Parts: sequence; C-alpha cells; structure tokens
Amino acid sequence: MVLHPDTMPDARQLAIISEQLGRTPRGIQALAATDGEGTPLVLRMASIVDGKPFPTLYWLSSERLKIEISHIEAAGVIKSLEARLQEDPAFLAAYHDSHRDYVAQRWQHMSAEQQTEAERRGYTALLRERGIGGIGNWDQVRCLHTQYAHHLCGHNVIGQWLDAEYGVADCLP
Repeated sequence: MVLHPDTMPDARQLAIISEQLGRTPRGIQALAATDGEGTPLVLRMASIVDGKPFPTLYWLSSERLKIEISHIEAAGVIKSLEARLQEDPAFLAAYHDSHRDYVAQRWQHMSAEQQTEAERRGYTALLRERGIGGIGNWDQVRCLHTQYAHHLCGHNVIGQWLDAEYGVADCLP
C-alpha cells in the first residue's frame, strides 16, 4: 500500500474510481492510499461538498476491501465491537483517540478558505466534533468501511483490530 497525502488522481485513476463508486465522484480532495499498482484504495474527501458538510474524510473506494469488510459487518461484528467498547476502558480510550485523530486530520486538510467557509456556514462545531464517518456518539461504531479507510491513513484502533482478527490487509495485492 502506498500513501498519497496530497496527490490528485490521474485520468486512469479517476476512471477506476468512477467504476468503483458506480458514478463520477464529487468532492475528492486527494488520493489517500493506493495499492502497489496505483489502484485507488482510499480517497480523501473535501469537508464541504456542494455547500454542505461531507461527513466522510476518508472514503474506502477499493471494491476488494469493501466486499471483505461487508462480509465482516454482515457477521454482526459491530454489535460485538460496541459491547467491547463498553467493557474495555482501554479499548474505548483508544477508540476515542481514533476519533480525535480523524477530527484533527479533517481540520488539518482544510485550507484556510475552507475553514473560513465552514465558520461562515456554521459548520465548525460539526466538523470539529463529529468523529469517524460523521458519528456524534464516540462510544458507537457506525461503519467498518469508514473505520478501515481511516486506519489506512491515520490512527484507527478498529482498523488495527480488523487486521489482527480478520487479516483484512491480506486481501490487498
């Protein structure tokens, strides 16, 4: 896997992304991660798209990863993770750290003009307080796809757990 912190996708990658998403993408700020062949895995999205807050900073675009993680979600893992968060204070603290990392990265990747627009539109609190995937309650897990996308580009304890328990990264070429 290769991280691309500020690289826009080229024409070939944009075509792949359109195929992955089933539509022409809006709001891509940068390629965040690719596999060794340059195939997009994660997109970094703008925090405001078409004048509205976009809750997902890191968008998992890889079809292979989406399928793998969907199987894990379908097995009911989110409920067991939420139970563990309530029973394991260290895991909960690490998960809260993951949300803080996500929020910090979201704000850091916004230009001064974007931050000013967020303030002008009244989105500052939303963008600085909502966690991974836009979730407000940091004791819950909304979507393993957004967790894993963040894991590939930042600090995410759920993504680390997915690799340790399910070997999700092993499905990458």
